[in-house]
Amino acid sequence: MEIDILGVPLDMGADRRGVDMGPSAIRYAHLQRELEELGYTVHDEGNVEVPIAEMCRITEPKLKYIDCIVPMARRVAGAVATSVQGGHFPLVLGGDHSIALGSVRGAAKHKKMGVLWIDAHADFNTAETTPSGNIHGMPLAALCGLGDRRLTQLWDETIPVIDPKWVAVLGARDLDLGEKKNLREAGVMVLSLEQIDRIGMFNAVSRAIEQISREADGIYLSFDVDSLDPRHAPGVGTPVSGGLTYREAHLACEMLAETGKLAGMDMVEVNPVLDVQNQTAHLAVELILSALGRRVWGE
Repeated sequence: MEIDILGVPLDMGADRRGVDMGPSAIRYAHLQRELEELGYTVHDEGNVEVPIAEMCRITEPKLKYIDCIVPMARRVAGAVATSVQGGHFPLVLGGDHSIALGSVRGAAKHKKMGVLWIDAHADFNTAETTPSGNIHGMPLAALCGLGDRRLTQLWDETIPVIDPKWVAVLGARDLDLGEKKNLREAGVMVLSLEQIDRIGMFNAVSRAIEQISREADGIYLSFDVDSLDPRHAPGVGTPVSGGLTYREAHLACEMLAETGKLAGMDMVEVNPVLDVQNQTAHLAVELILSALGRRVWGE
């Protein structure tokens, strides 16, 4: 398999600066070398063009920086669609989670795509429910057809891009009230951290995979490192106490690899400004390798 690495150094979707350096930090953690040692052919396509944050303005407080984020999402979608159409595996490095407005959309352009969203947050707000106006809290809702038309339809594609019933959110532990209502009405599967505590990670991931792969041609993994406990991942854009353990996160990725259906992946919200000796970026690389088939023992 050939892997296309695409960096998206964007931090305008969030309040806290620094995740724009995430792609560089992950690359610096020997991503390409490690992938090549697994036997993959790797093409680093560089970074998708992103506007300079200081040149963008907040014109709509409930949709901060939307005028700069939408063109970015279009470029990401185009790059990912080209990768998938060429038979390659797109590996998209963020940046904040608003980049998924483009990455998931691009992957789903030519295939029915199930989505596993591993995140402390569901990112299922709209302009009407958001408490912050930050667009990194809206991409999954937009992909499922909810929210401002500029986010739900970047071109003239059919809405929704992803059927909400083909989506599972894993590891959520910080949901807004309006967001909860949106998720229930849309029919998205949510496997919260509490549920994972009760049934175990293996059972939770098994349920998620069954749900999202039933009618889909492939699975897209959008992984936000803030899903992990901050003890394991201190350098994240929006840290929340508690979270997935190191092994729980790896198990989820390993189980996805075993399906043989993983068609693309995001790794987002690594913030080197808050990190300790690039610890979170190295963990991000480890999780990418697990999703792409690295095992300690066996085939």
